[in-house]
Amino acid sequence: MFPEHSPTKGARRLRRTEASTYLKETWGLSYGSRTLAKLATIGGGPPMEYAGRIPLYPVEDGLDAWALAKIEPRVNSTSERRVRQHSPAHVSALT
Repeated sequence: MFPEHSPTKGARRLRRTEASTYLKETWGLSYGSRTLAKLATIGGGPPMEYAGRIPLYPVEDGLDAWALAKIEPRVNSTSERRVRQHSPAHVSALT
């Protein structure tokens, strides 16, 4: 077993279609199972583990953390969002 891979016994894991439903119902994020499959291929999706050839998405430290990172901070207007996106702190975080 690789040191960075230490699955937690009893941790809740979901198959891809269940993960899609969970993201929609819990976080309001619409990522279909095919989109999650594509993200698994190109990168940028939630972390996953494999049971044989079946991808499993851990809920607490995988899907929840990934969804939270996708949601931006609250704003009171679209112009406030635009200012935050173009602020020096946001731009330097991207580089």
